[in-house]
Amino acid sequence: MEENPLRIWKKAMYFPYRKQIANKWWEEFKKVCHIGGPAIITSVSVFSLDFITAAFVGQLGDVELAAVSEVQNVVLGFITGIMLGLGSALETLCGQAVGAGEFNMLGIYLQRSWIISMLLHQDPKISDLAGKFAIWTIPEIFASALNYPTEKFLQAQSKVWFMAFSTMLTLVIHVLLNWIFVTKLGMGLVGAAISGNISFWILTVVKIIYIVCGWFPEAWTGFSYLAFKSLTKFLKLSISSAVMLCLEVWYYTAVILIVGSLKDAAIAIDSISICMNLQVWTLMVALGFSISASVRVSNELGAGNPKAAKFTVGVNVLISAILGVFFAVIILATKNQFPRMFSKEQHVISETSKLSYILALTIFISSIQPVLHGVAIGAGWQFLVAIVNFGCYYGLGLPIGALLGYKFNLGVQGVWSAMLGGSLLQTIILFVIIGRTNWQKEALQAEARVRRWGGPVETQLGS
Repeated sequence: MEENPLRIWKKAMYFPYRKQIANKWWEEFKKVCHIGGPAIITSVSVFSLDFITAAFVGQLGDVELAAVSEVQNVVLGFITGIMLGLGSALETLCGQAVGAGEFNMLGIYLQRSWIISMLLHQDPKISDLAGKFAIWTIPEIFASALNYPTEKFLQAQSKVWFMAFSTMLTLVIHVLLNWIFVTKLGMGLVGAAISGNISFWILTVVKIIYIVCGWFPEAWTGFSYLAFKSLTKFLKLSISSAVMLCLEVWYYTAVILIVGSLKDAAIAIDSISICMNLQVWTLMVALGFSISASVRVSNELGAGNPKAAKFTVGVNVLISAILGVFFAVIILATKNQFPRMFSKEQHVISETSKLSYILALTIFISSIQPVLHGVAIGAGWQFLVAIVNFGCYYGLGLPIGALLGYKFNLGVQGVWSAMLGGSLLQTIILFVIIGRTNWQKEALQAEARVRRWGGPVETQLGS
């Protein structure tokens, strides 16, 4: 039977259009992977510093693991939320400035971020050890104050491969240091803390040397007194960014604190900390696409390309969702094996395995969630997302978690389920916000922001 000529014509017209769409997706996929690939290596390597410390300390005993987990998730988590938040303000400004071709103020933004970053009931056995370990981690905190703004400076310009290589090298050094101080010399928690301090300072100093030694002639023109000008305006955006990310990071901190008062606290903290370590490890992969979403969105908005900014959101979300499914399947397939990486105690292994289904779903959601945060940072929506985070996490997740964990005696599973509910609600709300966004208006706002913060204006003010 002869085919309808009109249908043949429609097919002929549709094929080039479909090919054009496929090519567009492929080109954007390559751009995303160019930024996201090295960013994933960097994020995973940086997080693996704590991951490796937990693995070495876990072999010393369950109380030691619980103590280190409290410091990593509570003390360092609290401080990391502030440092990352202050750094994300730099991510917005630098990314949009790069898109607009305004490189001359990037070094000043970096110095301002450095300045601002530098200024700014538990089980008794666990608390005692955690306190001792926390004191030894103080040098790592100062390294973080310099490290996070430095990362954002490099990411905004897509200089991510150097970060990947330097973090991988640091990771190898960190494994060696832990083997020497913790295993070979038997220095326990003190040895683990010393290893972390050395590794973080190596990581930070290498990046700073790379920046100030002539590799960025347009973006870094040396230390300048202009870094001390307009600090108030810079601080306002930094505070909004810090609140947004602090509410996110401190959510997990609060969960550890709630779990720490449950019956058999050491086992409860160990099991949820093992799950959090794995969840955050997969989160570091998603963070690579958060970074690529932030860089691509901020660059395209700064360049006045709203359609391209909108398109990259879809590409980043799709890739991260596929990876989320992949990681969730791995967790379910190894639910009786993965706890053994962290503990030899059978009761800890058993309790951790029970959380595998909740963990798998959490990993899937937290694979998509960071991409949406990356979009928010790239567009400069930090204050709006901070409000969403507060409502979902502290208005819903934590109160319900405490209720399920204590009132209904659901323990760790109840606390984690409520945390998951808060994350799910936050993700849905962010999807709605992004779906309703007027990207043309966002591009105009980015243009105004670059003019307001940009080089020529501020240089004239400073001269």
